[in-house]
Amino acid sequence: MLSLMLAVMPALCLAAADATILIYHRFGDQRYPTTNVSVEAFTQQMEFLNAHHYTIIPLAELITLLKNRAEIPAKTVVITIDDAYASVYEKAWPILREYGYPFTVFVYTKGVAQNSRDYMNWSQLRELGEQGVDFQDHGFGHAHLAFKPENMTEVDYRSWISGDLVKSRALLSRELGDTPRFFALPYGEYNTIVLEEARALGYEAILTQDPGAVGPYSDPFCLPRQPILGKEWAAMPHFKKILELADLPLTALTPPPQQLADAMVTRYQVRLLAPEKYSPGTFGFWVSGLGWHQGQRAGDILFFTADTPLQRPVTRVVVSARESKSGNLATRTWMLIHPDGDKAGE
Repeated sequence: MLSLMLAVMPALCLAAADATILIYHRFGDQRYPTTNVSVEAFTQQMEFLNAHHYTIIPLAELITLLKNRAEIPAKTVVITIDDAYASVYEKAWPILREYGYPFTVFVYTKGVAQNSRDYMNWSQLRELGEQGVDFQDHGFGHAHLAFKPENMTEVDYRSWISGDLVKSRALLSRELGDTPRFFALPYGEYNTIVLEEARALGYEAILTQDPGAVGPYSDPFCLPRQPILGKEWAAMPHFKKILELADLPLTALTPPPQQLADAMVTRYQVRLLAPEKYSPGTFGFWVSGLGWHQGQRAGDILFFTADTPLQRPVTRVVVSARESKSGNLATRTWMLIHPDGDKAGE
């Protein structure tokens, strides 16, 4: 999706007030090519950040900047890793330690608790924690939380979500000594109910897997991250281009992140917070399965109409425009869930 868009874009100038949150999973594990990055590629990426003078900051520092509405330094990057696979300890940690880069691991607590060789164990997590590695919550069961189970009432659905997170938070607190402050959504999937339940438990930030940059107008409770995985998305050309993206400030997402009642969405719409910053005619929408559409503007309202129903279990909507002053490509992404949940597209 986003990689197709980036492939036709020329190199852009770096934005001065946006950050990139990277997300990794496995390292040097060819058994799972779609979530893996080779050790060679990862080393090359970390060297690129070092050689080009990027500032790698802890996730907590970025969240503080957002909460205080403080300026984000230019060329800021945050490194996050999901699931706590064993390859983090065995292969990624030595490289990150060499460069002195802070990073956050979002722990799939059931996986760790099962003592599977595919995951780090609690002793290894505590060892890394003593070296300054940050551990946060990725849920207990790593469930598809955004898909409401059939025949479950909303009350029961909310209880199912919160129960999973409460169990995970308690386990992390008991084993590592700290209550997690941040939550990364399993599979990056969410809807308004998932976000509400997670926020109600006291998390200070919620992280997705929606591609995009983090800017002053980003919502700490729905932060985008750039996935680095597979063949194309772990390659250096893609890595360089995602570092050049800016955030597109907007609000009033229509339809909002949710499990839709009807797969036929006729109007996609947002409100632009600073439309004057962007070159006229560069506003567009990407919808999974529907492709790109030119956006129509009415003041600060941007929209397009569609006549094709959504087919995929998960649909991402990407809004984009080009900054008139810098030439940077700016994007913002959100997620919609098909009415039939994970049965869509079968």
